[in-house]
Amino acid sequence: MPPAVQSPPVDRGRVVAWALWDWGSAAYNAVILTFVFSVYLTDAVGDGRPEASAALGYAIGAAGLLIALLAPVLGRRADAAGRRKLATGVWTGLTIVTMAGLFAVRDDAGYLWLGLVLLGVGSIVFELASVSYNAMLSQVATPGTIGRISGFGWAMGYLGGIVLLLVVYTGFIAGGDGGQAGFLGVPTGDGFHIRLVALVAAAWFLLFALPLFLAVPEVAPAPDRPARLGVAGSYRALVADLRTLYRNAPHTVFFLGASALFRDGLAAIFTFGAVLAVGVYGVGAGDVLLFGVAANVVAALGALAGGRVEDRVGPKPVIVTSLLGMIAAGVVLLFVSGPGAFWVFGLLLTLFVGPAQSSSRTFLARLATPGREGELFGLYATTGRAVSFLSPALFGLSVTVFGAQRAGIVGILVVLAAGLLALWPVRPPQMSSGNGNSATP
Repeated sequence: MPPAVQSPPVDRGRVVAWALWDWGSAAYNAVILTFVFSVYLTDAVGDGRPEASAALGYAIGAAGLLIALLAPVLGRRADAAGRRKLATGVWTGLTIVTMAGLFAVRDDAGYLWLGLVLLGVGSIVFELASVSYNAMLSQVATPGTIGRISGFGWAMGYLGGIVLLLVVYTGFIAGGDGGQAGFLGVPTGDGFHIRLVALVAAAWFLLFALPLFLAVPEVAPAPDRPARLGVAGSYRALVADLRTLYRNAPHTVFFLGASALFRDGLAAIFTFGAVLAVGVYGVGAGDVLLFGVAANVVAALGALAGGRVEDRVGPKPVIVTSLLGMIAAGVVLLFVSGPGAFWVFGLLLTLFVGPAQSSSRTFLARLATPGREGELFGLYATTGRAVSFLSPALFGLSVTVFGAQRAGIVGILVVLAAGLLALWPVRPPQMSSGNGNSATP
């Protein structure tokens, strides 16, 4: 697949408007899925029973399967019809609705399945929104600035997570043992303070997603494709395009496979990081949120720095260096103990997560044919979901085989190493010699 010819340069305002969606999306990633509501759902609503955690895994896994089936076709149809921004708006709106709906999930076991359904549906529509949103990167960047703009977006996401986590922790969660929580004195009975956090997160995402739809224009319909295909026709065309893609640009297919592996390892770092911090390194339960804030700061700085380096050397060296850095930090974590060591080497590891995520996105954007970015990012989401069981399975297997929770790190390192080895022979995209004229933050 030839390197993408980007849209005409755009101004700083459009870049910021695009990146604010990343800032707002932290409400779903950081608050709903990672640090707050999923914990409330399993520990409070599910009474801390293992069955509740297993049910959450099944719900998210089922959502991942549906995403794998839907993402490439829906991304393709949005490209062809010139409705990429519309698709982002629809899926974002549905995500916000599911987030607000979580307010109905009371601290009672009878509400567990309602929470699981809302989280599962929310995961699906959020991932579909991300497919179209990532495809819009080509509308706010030139070949010479795509790396730093992607890095800026990732950094905004991390920073948005930091700010919102601090807001909800200090305002709604801290000191919740006496019937009221946070400096706002929110009642904690029936999980009201956590349910209110879900509404705050939904409003946050809505507020910061709006600039994207006001400032960034819609993409033009693809000139060489029908405006609309049926579902069956979309899948037939998808299979044909995959065959063509492999014949004409096999390294694009190879990258999709390699990135699926190492992105699963990146996801596992956040999924199991808090568990390991408390269970292995003795980090206090209250300090885990503080570590999460610090980790987001470090990852944001890494994404910003990596984006600028990428515009000079290309995305592949940044990804390779980041994976090597994470593997090295993970190996050290296998042998050290104590909260201090976890803070040092855990933050060192997260320093490399941001550049790996950002440059993986721009690697694909540089490969995409103009007008078909949504389809390719749909495949990106599909391949990622296709192997999303690997890190959790290897984490659990390592713990079982070695009889120690710390050994779960080995499973994550194996997936990261496999992704690195798969990426090594992949030919990187061509770099533009020009820097373009678009303003970047």
